[in-house]
Amino acid sequence: MEMEKKKGSGYAFIPFAVFIGFYLISGIVLQARGVEMAFYQIPSSISIIIGVVSAFLLFKGSVDHKVNSFLKGCGDENIIIMCIIYLLAGAFSTVSEKMGGVDSVVNLCLSVIPLQFVVAGLFLIAVFISTATGTSIGAMVALGSISVGLAQKGNINVALMLGALVGGSLAGDNLSIISDTTIAATRTQNVGNRDKFIMNSKISIPAIIITTVLLLIMGRPENTVSVEIGSYSLLKILPYLFVLVTAVMGMNVFLVLFSGIVISGAVGMFYGSFDFITLTQQIFNGFAGMLDIFVLSMFTGGLANMVREEGGITWVTEKIKGFINSRKSAEISFSAMTFLTDLAVANNTVSILITGPVAKDMSKKYAVDPRRIASLIDIFSCVGQGIIPYGAQLLIAAGLTAGVVSPVQIIPYVWYLFLLAFFAILSIFVRFTDLKDKWNYEYDMPESEVIALGNQEKPEVQI
Repeated sequence: MEMEKKKGSGYAFIPFAVFIGFYLISGIVLQARGVEMAFYQIPSSISIIIGVVSAFLLFKGSVDHKVNSFLKGCGDENIIIMCIIYLLAGAFSTVSEKMGGVDSVVNLCLSVIPLQFVVAGLFLIAVFISTATGTSIGAMVALGSISVGLAQKGNINVALMLGALVGGSLAGDNLSIISDTTIAATRTQNVGNRDKFIMNSKISIPAIIITTVLLLIMGRPENTVSVEIGSYSLLKILPYLFVLVTAVMGMNVFLVLFSGIVISGAVGMFYGSFDFITLTQQIFNGFAGMLDIFVLSMFTGGLANMVREEGGITWVTEKIKGFINSRKSAEISFSAMTFLTDLAVANNTVSILITGPVAKDMSKKYAVDPRRIASLIDIFSCVGQGIIPYGAQLLIAAGLTAGVVSPVQIIPYVWYLFLLAFFAILSIFVRFTDLKDKWNYEYDMPESEVIALGNQEKPEVQI
């Protein structure tokens, strides 16, 4: 977001601190009162309003000026693009699930993976489902009861099984091109999903392979296990494969998601899962399901603009500069900022929306590829999200056991996330994820695209 910068002022950053503080304190208070899912009782879109109100009260200037500043941030091109992608992703996910796509994926995977490898198998199934659907929670809900049942039948450590489920679900969420974390990471850095996916894969795939090997060795059931496998249809899996393949090929993300909705809708009507009227209702339900993250993103954009114009972002960057003297230290700082923010707000998308603009503001000075930033902040937001006992993923996982296993007991078994963090940190010092197509900071795009344009003025939007 191109905004006028003022002299750095810590005072200007108070509204963001109010937002994070309200989010954190309300969660702690509700947790102390024994409320389930305490950190998710107050919608994040309401919490951000507290920060916006504090900005209006604290900042100088007329009300009209502050309203204009807020609306300018809400209407920023990247914010609008992000919000529209959220809506399309929500519609695709909802329509595909209602036509039976998730059930088909689960049943297909269970039918081809030998049950003696059940823990590693569930981990890989979770990776695929969350990558295809763009949601870690959706994968956990689809596989949760199956995971616990198989663990009990096979005399497998339940915490180990759930650790594999949480890790696999977040692995796919981090890789998926339609997850809200990917959308937030790529849009705050104004980079393409494909490049971010490639960078993430170089870090995630080694972690997935090693996790799978560990689970194959240490997750074998002591008893013979069986599970009733339902029917599946390859045609119902087709929309997910289409979205994954075309996105990796570099097709425009709007076209990818719109086409995915059309294909899922056609498959659903073919099988009689819904008629045309019901299809339109499911699309709307998908839109509605993204309302919280839609409002959060738009209001965060508005608040970020107000804070930036008051010098808040400049103040943060000036403070961080004391720890940054190279590209490596910059990448470490951006990663740590996102990780710590997620520990505070217990929401990986929110942590990216908060730290993303700061990282983008500093990337050019330290020659950090924005595609690299998008990859790192997404990775460390997911790592943080998966190891906090008050995060949604661990709370849901523990809830599947009806109190037999606590979130804290699952943390030591989320092996994938520890390995993901290790390879991400390693990539900072051993540059095995860098793309051959270097970033041109003058034009804010890959060098190949600059050459293709003949050094013309860069396009306004890069998707």
